[in-house]
Amino acid sequence: MSAPAARAPEGPRDPIAAVTHPDPYPYYAQLVAARPFHRDDTLGLWVACSAAAVTEVLGDPACLVRPPAEPVPRPLLGSAAGSIFGRLVRMNEGERHAALKPAVSAVTSRIDAPIREQGRRWAEHLVKTLEPARDRASVDRFAFSLSAYVLAGMLGVSPDRLADTAVLVGDFARSIAPAATSEQQSRGSHAAGELIVRFEALLGARGAVAPPTLLGDLDREVARAGHAEREDVVANGIGFLSQAYEATAGLIGNTLVTLGQLRPPGSRPVEREELAAIVREVVRYDPPVQNTRRFVARDTTIGGQVLKAGDVVLVVVAAANRDPLANPEPSRFDPARTSRQSFTFGSGPHACPGEATASAIAEAGIAALLASGVEPARLATAVTYRQSGNTRVPIFNDGGPVG
Repeated sequence: MSAPAARAPEGPRDPIAAVTHPDPYPYYAQLVAARPFHRDDTLGLWVACSAAAVTEVLGDPACLVRPPAEPVPRPLLGSAAGSIFGRLVRMNEGERHAALKPAVSAVTSRIDAPIREQGRRWAEHLVKTLEPARDRASVDRFAFSLSAYVLAGMLGVSPDRLADTAVLVGDFARSIAPAATSEQQSRGSHAAGELIVRFEALLGARGAVAPPTLLGDLDREVARAGHAEREDVVANGIGFLSQAYEATAGLIGNTLVTLGQLRPPGSRPVEREELAAIVREVVRYDPPVQNTRRFVARDTTIGGQVLKAGDVVLVVVAAANRDPLANPEPSRFDPARTSRQSFTFGSGPHACPGEATASAIAEAGIAALLASGVEPARLATAVTYRQSGNTRVPIFNDGGPVG
């Protein structure tokens, strides 16, 4: 007598639960087709799903990244984590932040040139240190550590401090998530304080010549913009690390899962030259960032609906990526797409400039993992997702062999 067929998992109950669902994409497709922009009274949010609705929300000047009356989340007020958050250019709309944005963008654009060599260097180091082909938990640690090693090294952190800096970055990044627990917020505040001390030391004494590092470049650009506040330099230097942390880990993990699902055991090895195109398509197909939020500062109209000041919009970028009007045959994984529209890293005034950075680091990491003997087909047999309301990060932690 044959065993009963495994039941497909039920669909997610809402767009937030979809982030960690085994397969949220049929549900997203339904939303795009039937409810492209709607009010979810249970969540208390407007929800933008289609490419048109997402584009409209992200480009509307009335839709801000933070509520005007709460530029720093209340649980972070008075903490070191809150001090960093309040100065991050990408998380605020103030005049000072707008003046600093060109300086941060200028430095971000300079990361791309050395990022591939640094990604290769530290990916190979972590493979040797963690031996990810031996067990799944090491793949997790590799995915979360890599961006911190690469970017912290470029910012000026010495090699012997990269491991504990990566731990601090993880604690800080978790503490500023919307669903962070009080314990995570406490650990994150401690981590933020330690990171501030370290980055101030990297800059040296006030008035000294900035060091020839990425952090030193940021210090010079901020001064050139007419803002010489060291606190802004330190906070946005730390922001380079925290803003790449989960997105890069998710991109590495989702690429491994996709390769494991679409390439059966015994398939020819993935060529190094293929990886860039594969990662670009994963950014659209199974993105690490699934949604973001916008806060309505004044009455506006989106998708023919009147939104009031104080309303909140959940912007489901993962659903917009699968909108057939943006990407024909959206459920087909096609690294060779000649025209690809991805909303994963946003659009409009607060589009994240880190897509190229995250993609380059992920590409280097996946190349090193595959070369070490990690086999995605085995890795993808048991996958859960890290608890999160907006970032899709696979967890491979059952302790079994992956190579």
